[in-house]
Amino acid sequence: MTTKQHSPDSPVKHRHRPEGPQRHIVVFVFSIVLTLIAFAAVAAGGVNPTFAVILLLVMAVLQVILQMGFWMHLKDKGHMMPIIFMLGGFFIAGTCIIMSLYWVWWD
Repeated sequence: MTTKQHSPDSPVKHRHRPEGPQRHIVVFVFSIVLTLIAFAAVAAGGVNPTFAVILLLVMAVLQVILQMGFWMHLKDKGHMMPIIFMLGGFFIAGTCIIMSLYWVWWD
């Protein structure tokens, strides 16, 4: 395998540094904290059900963003096609859910 050498006058001086476990540990701890908050909100029992559902949905979206970005490395360069396909899938799934709810509750 050959490596590409840059001359000292080359404008490209950045080297790719491997991502260490520090970010993964921070994201893992943040995910655990979000899970504990969700569990506490439901286990408390005195929380308004509407607030609990909204809180759970917001924390679920945060979990998805964190896990897609850091664990699946979608924050890195060169991952635009998987992101586009996932957004397309979310759009189609959301449309199907909305239309099925509309169809069920049609007067």
